[in-house]
Amino acid sequence: MSRWERSELVATMPEGERLETGRPVVSLADVEVVRGTGRDRFVLTIGQLTIGPGEHTACVGASGCGKTTLLRAISGVQPVERGAVSVLGENVHAMSDAARRAYRATRIGMVFQHFALIDYLNAMDNILLPYRVCPALRLDREARARARGLAEQAGIGKLLGRLPDRLSQGERQRVAICRALVTRPSLLLCDEPTGNLDPSRSREAIELILREADGVGATALVVTHDHSLLDLFGNTVDLGSLAGGGS
Repeated sequence: MSRWERSELVATMPEGERLETGRPVVSLADVEVVRGTGRDRFVLTIGQLTIGPGEHTACVGASGCGKTTLLRAISGVQPVERGAVSVLGENVHAMSDAARRAYRATRIGMVFQHFALIDYLNAMDNILLPYRVCPALRLDREARARARGLAEQAGIGKLLGRLPDRLSQGERQRVAICRALVTRPSLLLCDEPTGNLDPSRSREAIELILREADGVGATALVVTHDHSLLDLFGNTVDLGSLAGGGS
């Protein structure tokens, strides 16, 4: 279990194992993120955070402690005031906006609590959405085959022609997971992916996410409020001791 020590957050493998598996997938050093102004101002400070290749890391903490802000900073969506955010050795905040968007689309998969599916696209087209919006990705026969394969593994292979309003909550989530994985990302970021699911389905959903992440060789960082799921993860980052505004 990772812990806070004077605002330093550490979630890392033992030194010997980390050296054997190569450079960290995620590395944050002396990072400060500021959101909002005045009474709504929120500051997240992280001394150090490293996540190694292939790790399954859970991020927990009370509402408002900065979990979503952390994911946004790692993905490059949320600017940082100071410090370095490195993903696969690249400083994402040193990139241009266009380069950062392309990097996010090609190297990072994201699963959101509310799934963020396009209501007028069927399940297959929702899975392939990254290829429609990012010129750096090529939508070819291999990509389509990969989308179908992921859908089959997720148990929605027969539902690819359905629109989101004809899918259950669990089926929509599986579409979102497939979309995050179809580009074979190196890093999978999930923001409360079981928040809209019944408790009985939450464990199954996290197991699916981690299994499919392993299948494409992705490192997974998952924000969750459900502590009963933490046994599924190798590491836990606890942001609960932070004070501040909304996340």
